[in-house]
Amino acid sequence: MAEFVGAIDQGTTSSRFMIFDHGGNEVGRHQLEHEQILPQAGWVEHNPVEIWERTSAVIQTGLNKTNLSAGDLCALGITNQRETTVVWNRRTGRPLYNAIVWQDTRTDRIATALDRDGRGDVIRRKAGLPPATYFSGGKIQWILENVDGARELAESGDALFGNTDTWLIWQLTGGVNGGVHVTDPTNASRTMLMNLETLDWDDELLGFFGVPRTMLPAIKPSSAPTPYGTTLVNGPFAGEVPITGDLGDQQAATVGQVCFAPGEAKNTYGTGNFMLLNTGTELVRSKSGLLTTVGYQFGDDAPVYCLEGSIAVTGSAVQWLRDQLGIISGASESESLARQVPDNGGVYFVPAFSGLFAPYWRSDARGAIVGLSRFNTNAHLARATLEAICYQSRDVVDAMEKDSGVHLETLKVDGGVTYNELCMQIQADVLGVDVSRPVVAETTALGAAYAAGLAVGFWKNTDELRSNWNESKRWTPQWSTEQREQGHARWKKAVERTLDWVDVD
Repeated sequence: MAEFVGAIDQGTTSSRFMIFDHGGNEVGRHQLEHEQILPQAGWVEHNPVEIWERTSAVIQTGLNKTNLSAGDLCALGITNQRETTVVWNRRTGRPLYNAIVWQDTRTDRIATALDRDGRGDVIRRKAGLPPATYFSGGKIQWILENVDGARELAESGDALFGNTDTWLIWQLTGGVNGGVHVTDPTNASRTMLMNLETLDWDDELLGFFGVPRTMLPAIKPSSAPTPYGTTLVNGPFAGEVPITGDLGDQQAATVGQVCFAPGEAKNTYGTGNFMLLNTGTELVRSKSGLLTTVGYQFGDDAPVYCLEGSIAVTGSAVQWLRDQLGIISGASESESLARQVPDNGGVYFVPAFSGLFAPYWRSDARGAIVGLSRFNTNAHLARATLEAICYQSRDVVDAMEKDSGVHLETLKVDGGVTYNELCMQIQADVLGVDVSRPVVAETTALGAAYAAGLAVGFWKNTDELRSNWNESKRWTPQWSTEQREQGHARWKKAVERTLDWVDVD
């Protein structure tokens, strides 16, 4: 049997290919960024063709760097930026429009209209989601209404929709020459179009957005003993590899963090922050501004559900300090700059660049820096940026405890920001619980590999995956209870200042 599993991790800012061994150890990787297209305020797009080209390149380079070939991989898993919407012509393979990214807010009028006439309550009940610009359904509707010829192609069955997982699987398995059009329940549950109970597209929800069913991919298990398809011999793998795993990025990180028991939670720190709490096979409907989503479905087993708190801007706030303000030259410099001061100096930064996601769901909010005085420096702003990451996570933890009754004992963390040790210490201080980072912090790709490997028997069961998990670092709270609650109260006051900033019809 082949000794390794491959994983494609197609993210918001980059695409990477990683290879893992049976112990869950990284054997090799390659990663390339892609362009962030910002046509106007609130609009965020990617070029799907560029994403496919970069994905092909990282696969080829990743294999070359490790002297491995397709024959060394027993399976391939894919994980992806969820909600980012691609619509393309099945006959030509060309996108009808750029991919509309999950952060994009152009569909605010669509989302607001859904809530105004009661359809929003139906979406909450059936899909587990509030009507919001975040999700794919409104983005598909926008393309059908605003791109010449898109509606006609959709009605004739020639326009296909997918998140980036679907787009890449279609390309890897043949594209215009018989490419497989498929997704999994974790991605489908992020569209506002799938019924959480049936794990199928819902005709009533499709009607709300005017989306023909023929556009939509088949929904298959996240870990599929019968492969979705195999890679082409003339493709980037230069050989056939069964594609047997598909998970949205945050659900993949949940699997990579082996959160398989109800009550286990993880927080991923990337472009945004995403905290998921495993609720088992019970579908828990949030009353506190969280999302109910599918965590994973392995083979014919019942789906496992999660409560999720999605935060739009965390790591990308650090990128903003670098790219727009120019006060740091690299993300790692945010830590050294913030360490120059003992606290935030009274400064709070709420990076509501795309409105506020969980638990607020306010598309009318915009970013604000409050509490400034002549005393403050760029170091205080850097510190406030790290604290914003942690306070937003605190808001989500509080909502999860209300909905589930589960008190968090330890928070498992992963993603690039977890290498910022000051930020992780602040997170422990703000939450008042230990924060634990695993040895393999890139758990998104690892989770996709686990789903793929389980499907082909490379790993026998989830117990075997648990044995692979090892802690790398733990942070323990140092703030007093008074410090913690006073800081959070001031953060909540800062959040209030961001609301009602833009008019939403």
